[in-house]
Amino acid sequence: MEGNYPILLGQETIGQANVTREGLYYRFDCRCSFTGESMFRLHASCGGKEAVLGLPVPEGESLVLRTKVPAKRLGQGNLSIRAVGKHRLEQGEFIPLSPQEPFAYIAQLKNAYLAKKEGTTGILLTK
Repeated sequence: MEGNYPILLGQETIGQANVTREGLYYRFDCRCSFTGESMFRLHASCGGKEAVLGLPVPEGESLVLRTKVPAKRLGQGNLSIRAVGKHRLEQGEFIPLSPQEPFAYIAQLKNAYLAKKEGTTGILLTK
């Protein structure tokens, strides 16, 4: 499983990951270039198992993530690494915010996130 792998966002390649074996762990050295305002977590899947690698952080012109994952968390087979949105807009109801209007969803803020959709700031109510 050691080698270089593409990091995918949907069908688009947004970066590269170098994977090396270190004893009972795999070391992931990931470098991405995201466009947009959303934050993404990197997920690795192999042999029917999946491990969350973490959140890449800015370093120069790229977003970088360096981490180790226990080898037992990943199975044998083809490794794939993908970027997953931190808050998926399709998993909730987007309510645009307007300073001129009262907010009618205060009781539901416990299950909500601040989000942007098409340039509009709002609240994402999760179900």
